[in-house]
Amino acid sequence: MSAPALPRGGGSMGELVRQHDWSATSLGAIDGWPAHLRTSVDIVLNSPMAMVLMWGPQHVMIYNDDYIQIAGARHPAALGGTVPAVWPEVWDWNARILEAGLRGETQVHRECCLPLLRDGQRTDFCFDLFYTPVHGADGQVDGVLCTAVELTARMEEGRQLKLATAELGELNTTLQAESEAVRAANRRLGEERALLRALFQQAPSFMALLRGPQHVFELANEHYLRLVGHRDLLGKTVEEALPEVKAQGFIDLLDQVYRTGEPFEGRQVKVDLQTADGQTGQRQIDFVYQPIKDDEGAVTGILVEGIDVTERMEGEERLRLAQQAGGIGTFEWFPETGAMVVSPTFRRLWGIADEVDVTDRLLVSLVDARDQQKVGPSKLDVAPNPLEYVEYRIRRPADGALRWIARQGEVVAGRVPGQRRYVGVSFDVTERRLIEDELNASQERMAAIFGQASVGLSELGLDGRFQRVNGALCCMLGRSAEELLSLNMNDIMHPADVPGNNVLFQRLVETGESFSLEKRYLKPDGSQVWVSSNVSRLVDEQGHTRSLIAVKTDITDRRRVEKALHELNETLEHRVEQEVGERTKAEDALRQAQKMEAVGQLTGGIAHDFNNVLQIISGNLHLLQQLAGTDGLMRQRLDTAIAAVERGAKLSSHLLAFARRQPLKPVVADLARVVRNMDALLRRALGEAIDIVLVGGGGLWNTLVDRSQIENVILNLAINARDAMDGVGKLTIELGNVVLDEQYVHNLVDVPAGQYVMLSVTDTGRGMSGAVLQRAFEPFFTTKPEGAGTGLGLSMAYGFVTQSRGHIRIYSEPGVGTGVKIYLPRSLMAEADEELELSGVVTGGTETVLVVEDDVGVRTTVVDMLGALGYKVLKAEDGESALAVLHSGAQIDLLFTDVIMPGPVSSTEMARQARELQPDIAVLFTSGYAQDVIVHEGRLDAGVELLSKPYRREELARKLRHVLANRQQQMRARQFERSGAPVTGTPATGSLAASVLGGGTPGLDLTGHVPEPQGDMPTSMKILVVEDNLDSQLMVCELVGMLGHTVSGVSDGEAAWKLLNEQDFDILFTDVSLPGMSGIALARMVLRDKPGMRIIFSTGYGKESMDELGFSASVLRKPYDLMELQAALDQP
Repeated sequence: MSAPALPRGGGSMGELVRQHDWSATSLGAIDGWPAHLRTSVDIVLNSPMAMVLMWGPQHVMIYNDDYIQIAGARHPAALGGTVPAVWPEVWDWNARILEAGLRGETQVHRECCLPLLRDGQRTDFCFDLFYTPVHGADGQVDGVLCTAVELTARMEEGRQLKLATAELGELNTTLQAESEAVRAANRRLGEERALLRALFQQAPSFMALLRGPQHVFELANEHYLRLVGHRDLLGKTVEEALPEVKAQGFIDLLDQVYRTGEPFEGRQVKVDLQTADGQTGQRQIDFVYQPIKDDEGAVTGILVEGIDVTERMEGEERLRLAQQAGGIGTFEWFPETGAMVVSPTFRRLWGIADEVDVTDRLLVSLVDARDQQKVGPSKLDVAPNPLEYVEYRIRRPADGALRWIARQGEVVAGRVPGQRRYVGVSFDVTERRLIEDELNASQERMAAIFGQASVGLSELGLDGRFQRVNGALCCMLGRSAEELLSLNMNDIMHPADVPGNNVLFQRLVETGESFSLEKRYLKPDGSQVWVSSNVSRLVDEQGHTRSLIAVKTDITDRRRVEKALHELNETLEHRVEQEVGERTKAEDALRQAQKMEAVGQLTGGIAHDFNNVLQIISGNLHLLQQLAGTDGLMRQRLDTAIAAVERGAKLSSHLLAFARRQPLKPVVADLARVVRNMDALLRRALGEAIDIVLVGGGGLWNTLVDRSQIENVILNLAINARDAMDGVGKLTIELGNVVLDEQYVHNLVDVPAGQYVMLSVTDTGRGMSGAVLQRAFEPFFTTKPEGAGTGLGLSMAYGFVTQSRGHIRIYSEPGVGTGVKIYLPRSLMAEADEELELSGVVTGGTETVLVVEDDVGVRTTVVDMLGALGYKVLKAEDGESALAVLHSGAQIDLLFTDVIMPGPVSSTEMARQARELQPDIAVLFTSGYAQDVIVHEGRLDAGVELLSKPYRREELARKLRHVLANRQQQMRARQFERSGAPVTGTPATGSLAASVLGGGTPGLDLTGHVPEPQGDMPTSMKILVVEDNLDSQLMVCELVGMLGHTVSGVSDGEAAWKLLNEQDFDILFTDVSLPGMSGIALARMVLRDKPGMRIIFSTGYGKESMDELGFSASVLRKPYDLMELQAALDQP
C-alpha cells in the first residue's frame, strides 16, 4: 500500500500544495521534507484561520485557503514564492519581522491595516498578526508561522458604538484575544505534539484538540480554559468535563463532525457554561469544529477553534438601545465614492427603506432646496470640517413629511497615514424647531406691540431704573432710548411727585398691588409733561417680583384743558363751537376721501376685468383683420369694431386714472413747453370762437410728471371749458411758481407744504352750483346732456394729480366761470428729453416667447397673435406651471406675463426666478390693472417693461421688438462688464449713442456711424470711464474707443479706485452722481495720489454747479455731441 500524498487535507490550497513542483524551490521535493515542516504545513492548511508559513532563509511561502483573500491578485503565484518577490512594497517591514523570527522571537502586531483587493475593489482591512518561530529537531529555527485575525468588522462596530453613545463609556471594541508568548526554553519543540501545544498557547482565539469518538480533551489553550472556568479538562471527554453542554446539543454536533468528516461553523451561538465560582453564565461564541484526519483520511480527532463575542454583542445591543431611545442615527461617509454606511435609526429618521442603498446623492436630493448650501458635499472643498453642526429640512420619501434634522460630525484620521474618515450622527429636531418658531413669533409679536404701541411703555427694575422703553415713551419724555436706559425714573420725575410715587411703588413690589397715578416728568428743555401711569408687576416662577411694567399716557393736553376750563370758563361756549366746526370740517374731508378711495377701488377692479374682455375682443378683431384680405365691407366693419374697442380702452384708462392705479412714467418736464407744444391741438379742439390766453411761463420750475397724462388733463379741462362756454368765450391757461405753506395745507389730505408748479385753466362759462361742485370729481357724474360726455374727465384729472403727489382744486361761481388749479411738486433736476414713440413697420420674429395668462380667452388670443407674427410660443396658466416650463430646460427668449396671477407664485416672483434660471431672458408684463405689484407710489418700477391692456396687434409687435432689442443690448453690456473692454457691434435699436448722451448726437451720421476724422488723429490715451448707468457706460466707452483711445469702464467709485490702484490711466472721465462715493470725492482721492491725472466730469447740472471744486477739472455738460467729447479729451 503506497504512502498517502502529503500534505493531508487543506481544501483547495492543500491540492495546490500537493500539485506544486517544490523541487524548483529551496524546500526541495515534498517527499524529502522534514517532519516538522510537514507538521507545520498540515497545521497551516487545516487551520480555520488565515495562516502563512515562511520557510528557510529565502522565506518560501505556503498558506491556506483563508489567506487567499489576503494575497488577493498575488494568488496563486504567491505559493512557493519568496516574501521579497511576492510583497516587494512591504519587504522592509517584513525583513525586520522575519529576521527577528529566525532569531527565535515571537511577535504580535495588532490592528495592522492592509489594502486588499476584494470583489474587484481595493479596500483597507485590519488584522491582528502573530508571528511564531518554527524550531527543528535540533532546536534551530527553520521558519516563521504567521496567523492573521481579521478585525475590520469588529473595529467598525466598535467605532460606531463609541461615536453614538459617549455616555456609555468605551465599549470593548476588540476581541479579547490576549496572546501570551511561549518561552523558547523548551528545546524539545521538534516533536509534533509539543509544537502543536506551543501553537495552541499562542493562538489569539480559544482552541482545543479532541481525540477519538468520545471527544477526549488532548490539548486546550488558555483562552479555552478561561471560557470554561479553568476546569480540569485534559484526558476527560467533553461530556465528563463539560456536562452542561450535552443538553445544548454540542456533543451531537461533535458526533456529526466526527462521523461525516465535514467541518461545522457556528456564528454568535449562545452557550450556558459554568464559571469558576460554580455559577452558570451565558456566553456568545463564533466557533469552528474542524475534523483532523489520518493518512488514510479517517477522522481521528476534532480541532475546536473560536472567539468569545459576548462583549461585542452586548455592546451592539447597548448601541441599538441607545440609538433607539435617543433617536440618534450614526453614519460614515466616503466622499470619494459617495457611499455611506448608516445605522437603522438613521434610516428611520430619514424615512429610507432597508433595501435602498444610501448615498450622499440620495440624501442631498431629500434636503429642502432652501438648505442645499448646508449639506456636507457643498462644503467639502471650502470648510475644514464639512460635517460641523447644522440643521436643515428634509422631505422623507417614506411618508412625504417635512422634518428638521440636526447633523454633527467630524473628520478623523484613518488607520493608514493620510487617510481621512468622515463620521457623524443625525437626530430629529422638528419638535424643538416648531417650539422655537412659535416662541420667536410670539416674541416678535410682543416686541412689535411694545415698539409700535401709541402709549408709552417701559419695564422698570425693582430699583426704579428703566430697563426697556418704547418709541412712544421716548417721544413723550423728549429723550432717546439710550438716555432713558441710563436713568432712574426719579431722576426725571418732578420732585414734588417723587414721595407719593415711591410709596405706591414699594407697596407694589412687596404686595403686588397695582396702582395708577398722574405725575409730572421733566423734559431736557425744562418743560413738564403730565402722564397718567398705570403700573403692575411681572413675577418669576416662584412668585417673586421680577420687574415692573408701566403704561404711560400723555395727559398734558388734558391737564392744560382742565386748567384752561377753570381759568376761562366764560369762553367755554365759543371754544366748543370752534372745536366742533374744525372737527366737522375734518370729518367731511375724511368722508370725502374715504368715498373717493372706495369708488377708486371699485373702478380699478372693474377696469381690470373690463380690460381682459377688451383684450380678447381686440386681439381677435386684429387677427380677423389679417384674414379679411380685400373684402372692403368686412374690413370696414372690423375697423368700426376696433374703434369701439379703443373707445372702451380709453374709458378704462380714465377709470384707472381716477382710481390712481394707472402705471405712470414720470419725467422731469417744463409745463410751459408742454402747453406751448399743445397750442395747435387746443385751437383745433376749441374752435376759433374761443380766445386762448397763456399767462406766465417765464422762469418756471420743472416738475416730475407723466407728459402724456398731463397733456390729456389739459385737453380734457379745455374741452370741459368749451362746453361750459357753449363754444364762445375766453380760456386762460396760467403757469407759475407757488409755495404752499403749512396754513394752506392744514386741512388738506396728504399734501405737504413746499414748492409747487401751478397750472390753472379758467373759463368764462356758466359756472357750477355748490351741489355740482361738491360732486365734480366723482366718476360718471356729469351735467352734460346724455351722450355728450362720460363724466370721467375731472375724475381722471383728480386721480392723476393725486397719484403724482400733487393737489387739484376747483373754483367756480355760477354765471361767472370756473377755474381749475393744479399744483405739482417742484423738481430740482434738469428737464428730460422727450422720448420717441415706437413706430415703424410692424415686424415679428422667430424668438421663443412664454405666455403666462390665467384668463383662457386672453391666453388663446395672445398665443394666436404671436404665432401669426412668427414667434415660437409656449403657454402657461399660472406662475407654477410657468416655472415648470422654465425648469424643463426650454430656452426662452422672452417671458410675457400678466401682472395679476393666481396661485402661490406671483408674477414678480416668477420673473425673479426666471432670471435666476435664464439670466438673459427678457420680461414683459401686461395688465389692465397693475395694482401695487409693479407700480409703487403711482410709478412703474425701475427697469420694468409694461404693455397695458387692451393693446393692438401693432402695439404688441413693436413692444416685443423693443424689449428683445433691449435684451440684446443688456447682453452686450454684461459681456462688456466681464471683459472690461468695449463690445463691438451696432446697438440693437436706433441710435443708442443719442439716448446715452442725452439727445441728438451731431457727431454721428444718420446711420449711426462715426464720420471720418479730419486732420491728424490725436495721440492714443488710456481713459477710465465711471458711469453707473450701464447703457450710458457702454456707449461712452464705445465712442471713446472709436476716437482711437484705450478705454475701461466701471459702475461706481469704489471699483474705479481699485482699478486706478492696479493700472495707470491718463484721464478719469466720471459722472458726478454715483452710488456710494461721488465722482467729486473720487477725483479728490485720485489727485492726492496722482496729481498729474486729468479729470473730466460729465453732469446734467451745468458747469456753474462745479465752480467750487477747489481743483482743476474739465466739465462736459449732458447732452454733449461727439465733437464736444473729442474736444474735451483733446484739451491739454
